[in-house]
Amino acid sequence: MLRIVLFLATNLAVLIMAGVAMTVLTALGVIPPDAPYVSMLVWCALFGFGGSILSLAMSKKIAKVSTRAHVIESPSNGVERWLVRTVERQAQDAGIGMPEVAIFDSPDPNAFATGMFRNNALVAVSTGLLRLMSKAEAEAVLGHEVSHVANGDMVTLTLIQGVLNTFVLFVSRIIASQFDRGRFMIYMALQMAFGVLASMIVAWFSRRREFRADAGGAELESSAAMASALNRLRTMRDAPSQLPDNLSAFGIRGEGMLKLMATHPPLEERIARLQARG
Repeated sequence: MLRIVLFLATNLAVLIMAGVAMTVLTALGVIPPDAPYVSMLVWCALFGFGGSILSLAMSKKIAKVSTRAHVIESPSNGVERWLVRTVERQAQDAGIGMPEVAIFDSPDPNAFATGMFRNNALVAVSTGLLRLMSKAEAEAVLGHEVSHVANGDMVTLTLIQGVLNTFVLFVSRIIASQFDRGRFMIYMALQMAFGVLASMIVAWFSRRREFRADAGGAELESSAAMASALNRLRTMRDAPSQLPDNLSAFGIRGEGMLKLMATHPPLEERIARLQARG
């Protein structure tokens, strides 16, 4: 529940900040209040894509700082050597450049992948995952994350978010311009309403990419190992996670009344699909 609220709040906050910035620029005369639709669309696209692209460009740095991840530059023990060798093998099989490999301290069995370029990404696993999962399960999780990178999921999600942000800003501004009074409040209200719908679309795509990453992890390792890793998560899904929502790439729980806002499909559904693969 908290993850979904944070996911929605983050997307709405980006839109509101962009909307306020555009309103201020309009008041200052930078953006003409009666600008043609084409010009307005350009401004909306600038703000709509700007935040998403900037966030993606800074994602590796932010991920390392926020999780206090230790990047393995020179493996110092058997576990680190195994992690680096596994990711290197999977990256070669997936046809991407070798990602940075990192470990972050968290009791949760979790992992994430991020980065702007598929040949210069970051794959990180938690100490909890290394402690609670078997070697085969951990390798399947790593394959899941490498598949995210190989599929270009981070870039695709950024582009989708940028398009939706542009749509929300543009349509809200056009509709609000038809009112003589309370234009700013109407603009903000429309942004929030359309922002919720946009977040649902982003969440829908995110759920689809998780199925693809599960399939990729199964191909790089095995369906049995991937299903076993997810089943391990299922037994612990009621435990609170300490991983920031935007980095919880593997184990987010998405059941309940707010399923439309969930960024990950139910674990049971993911396991069933893997078992159907054989």
